[in-house]
Amino acid sequence: MIYNSIIETIGNTPLLRLNKVNKGIKGEILVKVEYFNPGNSMKDRMAVKMVEDAEKAGILKPGGTIIEGTSGNTGMGLALAAIAKGYKCIFTMADKQSKEKIDILKAVGAEVIVCPTNVAPEDPRSYYSVAKRLNQEIPNSFYPNQYDNLSNSLAHYETTGPEIWKDTEGKITHFAAGVGTGGSMCGTAKYLKEMNPDIVTVGIDTYGSVFKKYKETGVFDEDEIYPYLTEGIGEDILPKNVDFDLIDHFIKVTDKDAAVMTRRLSREEGLFVGWSCGSAVHGALEYAKENLNEGDRMVIILPDHGTRYLGKIYNDDWMRNHGFLEDKTFGTARDIIASRNGSYRLVVSYKSDKVKDAIALMNSKSVSQIPVMEDGQVVGSITDNKLLSKIIENPELKDASVAEVMESSIKFVALDSTLDVLSSMVDKEKAVLVRDDNHQIHIITKHDILEAITKS
Repeated sequence: MIYNSIIETIGNTPLLRLNKVNKGIKGEILVKVEYFNPGNSMKDRMAVKMVEDAEKAGILKPGGTIIEGTSGNTGMGLALAAIAKGYKCIFTMADKQSKEKIDILKAVGAEVIVCPTNVAPEDPRSYYSVAKRLNQEIPNSFYPNQYDNLSNSLAHYETTGPEIWKDTEGKITHFAAGVGTGGSMCGTAKYLKEMNPDIVTVGIDTYGSVFKKYKETGVFDEDEIYPYLTEGIGEDILPKNVDFDLIDHFIKVTDKDAAVMTRRLSREEGLFVGWSCGSAVHGALEYAKENLNEGDRMVIILPDHGTRYLGKIYNDDWMRNHGFLEDKTFGTARDIIASRNGSYRLVVSYKSDKVKDAIALMNSKSVSQIPVMEDGQVVGSITDNKLLSKIIENPELKDASVAEVMESSIKFVALDSTLDVLSSMVDKEKAVLVRDDNHQIHIITKHDILEAITKS
């Protein structure tokens, strides 16, 4: 068959059976391998859909410029569409993205602007904000906004869902995918549930993202947000493409578990895939262990190719330095907590407490900072140095409530965060919080990290 351009080759990717990494799990596990798309990722589908819908709406005109914030894969899909249709491309990316992703986008003629990761979405330096600003400044430009552009999920409703239904002959009982912008998960799930409402959908999230807690409680908890390394999964915002009614369950996966599973897929299944593919498979198999029965059939989306991650998870030195290999030299938050031998009790204050009582508590426990609680949730923090400066300025504050003087909450981190990640966090936050497997909250300070390093 002869195609007129590269974008006509998008879609109809293969469905493969896993044979080794799912050993001991009941039911059949199939993966849809999206790196067979020409841009090596499933983002090709929605990128072309967003461009063509913009053309139909008259938003994107000949000679225009496509401007998008991307983790790399959407940028590649948009770049292919731009080449085929004659547009320019400018992409903003967070600095945690792999060098390979940046180099690939430049190789296909795109301009790439790298922005800091650890800033709020509304910060003018974030890759979201920079893309929006450029769209306003550059004439005849189009900002697809993959997060809120519903052409994203529609692309998967029209292509990915029907392909899975057809290739399984309708014999699919469970569907799992990573959730980032939400397009692939929700567009595919919408189609599959229309064909069979009994299909169970499982969204894969990462620690540091808000999705799982929001689904389960309806609360957008900023304390759930903290830096993580896995690319292309999870968010610190709620994109319009994420329809929580279409996602039955969420499973969270650590950076380490995702990286290890990604390498296993390459070595044991011959699937040279990207980091979030490891997240999807690890999370889906965790769910499957407890919930799949003989005769069930689960399909998992594998979003992209491993070439984007050669300098990271496929690099032994990088993996070892982040504590992701078994011969790790870096400890984790879990190790710090384990060293306390169950004798630990978190020192906390409450919003309604008097400031003078909180000071007395900190003095008696010899701590310099404590979280502030209300209704079982961490809602703020107090630190001795800032508290002292406030009371010197206004001595009457000692009789005020803690609510009047507390600072922002201490950030939570994942239980398996390595010492290098913890160190970078406490440099900015003074301390971090972590929940153990029993949901007990622990505080980790610079002193804890230094002690752990000297023992490792």
